[in-house]
Formats: sequence, C-alpha cells, structure tokens
Amino acid sequence: MVQSMTAFARCEETAGGCDIGWELRAVNHRFLDLQFRLPDELRSLEHPLREAAADRLKRGKLMCVLDISQNGSSEALELNRPLLLQLLATLERVRRDAPEAHVSNPMDLLRWPGMLQQGAISPAGPVADATKVLFQTALEALVGARRTEGEALRGLIAKRLDEIEAIVAECRRLAIGAADGLRDRLQARLAELKADVAADRLAQEVALLAQKADVAEELDRLGIHLQEARTRLNGPGPHGRRLDFLAQELMREANTLAAKSVLPAAARVAVDLKVAIDQIREQVQNLE
Repeated sequence: MVQSMTAFARCEETAGGCDIGWELRAVNHRFLDLQFRLPDELRSLEHPLREAAADRLKRGKLMCVLDISQNGSSEALELNRPLLLQLLATLERVRRDAPEAHVSNPMDLLRWPGMLQQGAISPAGPVADATKVLFQTALEALVGARRTEGEALRGLIAKRLDEIEAIVAECRRLAIGAADGLRDRLQARLAELKADVAADRLAQEVALLAQKADVAEELDRLGIHLQEARTRLNGPGPHGRRLDFLAQELMREANTLAAKSVLPAAARVAVDLKVAIDQIREQVQNLE
C-alpha cells in the first residue's frame, strides 16, 4: 500500500493519576529519523518505542513528544533524596573552597532537574504501561493517516502518468511528420533567400536534419519508464525512492527530447511533457 511520509497523530489517556498525551509528527526525509522527547523518569522506554516505530515506518522524520501531567487525583511529589545529598555535599565543598560564594536557596535545590519526582511515575508502573500502549495507538493512527494520504497521492500520480502517456503519444505523431516539416521549412527559407538548390542536395540536407532531430529512442525509453512507474506504483512498497529515480529518468529523456525538437509544435509539446514530469516529482517525494 502506498504511504505518504507526512502525517500527524495525537492520543490522550488518563492512568495512574496522570494525564498522558502522545503527539506524533512525521515529515519527509531521505531515511528513517526517529526523535523522542520523554520525561527523565521514562527515558528507559525510548529503546522499545524506537523499535516499535521502526517496525511500522521505513522512511521519514518522526518527532514523538510525550506529555505527562498530574491531575487532581495524583499522588504527592517525592523528593529525590540521593540527588539532594549529592548536591548538598557538593555545595559544602564549594563553601570550603570559596567561603565568599553565595549560599544556595532551598528553592533552587528543588528546581534542580530530577529533584522532585511524581510518585506515580516509574519505568515499571501503571503510567509507564499506559504510555507504551498509548504510543502504539498513536502510531496506528499515524500509519492510518499516512496510508490515507498515500492513496490520494497514488491517484494523483496515476493521473499524471496518464497525461504523460498522452503527451508521449502526441510526440510520436509529430515525429512521424518531422521530415516533411523540415523540408517545408527549408524550402520556405530558400525561397526567402531566392536560392536555387538541387533537389538531391535538398534531400540530403533534410535527411541530415531529420537524423539529428530523431527522437525515437527517447520516446521508447519514456514508454519503458512509464510502464515501470505504473508497475511500482501498483506494487508493494516502499515506493518513494524508486519512483523518484524513475521521475529523474523521465525528466532526463524529456530534456533530450526538448533539445532535439526543431519544429515549434514539437517544442511546445516537449515543454508540456517536462511540466507534467516535474509535477510527478513533487508528488513522489512525499511517498515513503
């Protein structure tokens, strides 16, 4: 199934006297980049959460933010006594070495990171268990949003491929009459210059110009790339990298086609082709 790399999901729950909220934001990225923001008390959960996310996602930058706050029924705050004793011992050494140093205010000690802990939060408590379950729920919601957007993108890309195929067919039609068009242009130019050129010499010049303007190989390669793009789009994922590569190859052939287009009608069609391919490139860069 086609998946986009951009999505958003937020899930909330109350457990263990705490309000828990997960916010997941995914954007485009060449590889899988997972970033977590967790309270220090639950930092040990990051590794299993990373594994869970890596099992469901292949590409994209994912920012996972966990918000936990006590509600009215939460337990009282607990003092991190070992940390307090370490800080006090450090302050005592500072006072001995620098008697003129400012004596710390007790409130400054309480503001120290990790000094006050919620009694309900522990890596093996009910809040931690609910956090892991809620993350899976948020991850499922994120994957669902990515799939929904991916299916919409698949329809848009398929439509663009139809447009490109129609333009390629028009290029083939114009290529058939390219030699006659070149002969007419050359004859008109000679008439303006009032120059008299032998028929065999005119035929040689037309053949030479037609050979330089021959785009049969480019049109064949465009057809092959379009067929491969459809196969990839309808096949199993991930799709983004392969389709992005095919879009680059399509643009390469389109540039060569435009460079060889000597007739005004062919040049206009080549420009339309490049515009349609560029629109596809913008879309496939959002796919996983």
